[in-house]
Amino acid sequence: MFSTYLHRFSSFTYLNITQFLGALNDNIYKLLIVFFFIQLEGVQKSHEILAITGAIFVIPFLLFSAVSGTLADRFSKRDIIVTTKIFELVIMGLGVCAFAFQSKWGSYMILFLLATQSAIFGPSKYGIVPEIVKPDKISKANGVMTSFTFLAIILGTFLASFLIQITGRNFIVSSIFCTFIAIVGLVASFLIEHTQPSGSNKKFQLFFIHQIYNTLKSAKQEISLLPAILGASFFLFVGAFTQLNIIPFAIHSLGLTDVEGGYLFFLTALGIGTGALIAGKVSGRIVELGLVPIGALGIAICSFMLYFFSTNLFAVIIAVTILGVFGGIFEIPLDSYIQVTSPKKSRGQMVAATNFLSFIGVLFASGLIYLDSEVFNISSDEGFIIIGFLTLIVMCVFTLQFFDYLTRFIASILSKIHFHTTYSGLENIPDCPAIYVCTHTDWNDTLLLMGAQRRRMRFFIEKEQDHSPWMKKLYRLLKVVFIPSIEPLEKNNECLVAIQNTLKKGISVCIFIESWNIYSEVEKLYQSHPFNRIIEEANYPIIPVHIEKKEKDTSIRFLQKFKVPANVSFRSIVYSGHRSLLERPHEHDFYFEDAFEEA
Repeated sequence: MFSTYLHRFSSFTYLNITQFLGALNDNIYKLLIVFFFIQLEGVQKSHEILAITGAIFVIPFLLFSAVSGTLADRFSKRDIIVTTKIFELVIMGLGVCAFAFQSKWGSYMILFLLATQSAIFGPSKYGIVPEIVKPDKISKANGVMTSFTFLAIILGTFLASFLIQITGRNFIVSSIFCTFIAIVGLVASFLIEHTQPSGSNKKFQLFFIHQIYNTLKSAKQEISLLPAILGASFFLFVGAFTQLNIIPFAIHSLGLTDVEGGYLFFLTALGIGTGALIAGKVSGRIVELGLVPIGALGIAICSFMLYFFSTNLFAVIIAVTILGVFGGIFEIPLDSYIQVTSPKKSRGQMVAATNFLSFIGVLFASGLIYLDSEVFNISSDEGFIIIGFLTLIVMCVFTLQFFDYLTRFIASILSKIHFHTTYSGLENIPDCPAIYVCTHTDWNDTLLLMGAQRRRMRFFIEKEQDHSPWMKKLYRLLKVVFIPSIEPLEKNNECLVAIQNTLKKGISVCIFIESWNIYSEVEKLYQSHPFNRIIEEANYPIIPVHIEKKEKDTSIRFLQKFKVPANVSFRSIVYSGHRSLLERPHEHDFYFEDAFEEA
């Protein structure tokens, strides 16, 4: 009966429980060690203690990330997860002994072993998600798992401080609690369904740096994969710096105790979990990289706020919480993109390479804490200024790198604000890049097209209309291509090659035409030998689109009267490589008025 009840839940649920409890243990024990050493050596050593603790925790991730990635690709990820949880239970038992003998080096060794266990666990934890979750739910699953990870950080930060207070700084009792958590996590890991090895025969390499380099080099072959890996690494750098800096910040700027500073950080973790859920909800079934520059801007602004309002507890609480929210918004699209884009046979190695760079970031954060306090005599609140400026630089880089994603995301928001839209034929929008052919009436047609689907889109316009200078600048930013009127598209080799290259990058193409007879234009393209020769290799679909905009109706609800009513109809897909005839619908069939769905 009990066994049947346990198997009612999905493997992803048990994976989430397993990784949640592991992250909880990591954060409780790491902070227990910090409080233990501050008690032994004094508050004045807090910067040094946090820097050393952070460095020791990160070294195993640098040493074993490549090996753990190879393990994840060669063996069942579920078996690796179970093995690491057994290892965690043994480590927690030894941790009780380290505190019992008040051994400083023993505590550091337990922290090192705990990080080793986490390093081996990581690639299998993330790599198994696409194996036990449907493809259209990966972004949502990552949002849930990341939010639970940071919920574990929240509870771990809180429980470490809480356990120390209620036990009168009894570190033995507190570490026994960690052992109990490890037992529950082990039981949950056994309930994850067995997964088959990915089929990789890659050998273990002693010189793992070379392996990491080759993995990152191969990541360059996938569009935006390497920038996503670097972005995920930068997030962990910022997160680690915030975690390490918040206790000295609380002590010196706000006059709080070390334990109260621990309570303060859990607000950041709470924000990250919330931001992760927001990013997962906004992304839906796709990976929304357009959120990344927005998240970076929010992190930078909140970092500056922590400096300017460093002595105001209420303002600091708001700033650290919102910083966490933007951190989650920044991170989730990057993690999801890495998982979705990484080739299946090397997914574990990609995750391992990401972990390696991420914990290089953590090591840099520890180094920056040490340099700020011990070398340059920079205060903890001034440290957040440094993070703010670094994040602004990263924001500019990612705005350029993910510009197409960002403009599509902003356009979809503007489309919802400016239009009250109904759509027809949404089922005709394919999962692959496509060619949309649409009559061009105004600049905001671009908003309607980008707001209707989640794929990036590039526009080719037959003739430039008489726009204002700022609109022409906007078109240049959107990389709009104007087709010369003296040479039709089907004979313009330069435009055709640009269309082909755009489609190969996974970006859809919209061809705006001047004619109202869309089907004759589609048929002309379809029958054009140069056009078919350019795009027939990948068999990209051609989709006729009809847009109809009406006057605003001031008699309807307040919020709707300011929106422009618009109908967008996506017609039947035509494949350029197929020799089937394009069927021209009757005029009265074109609109499908009764099939419109509310956007």
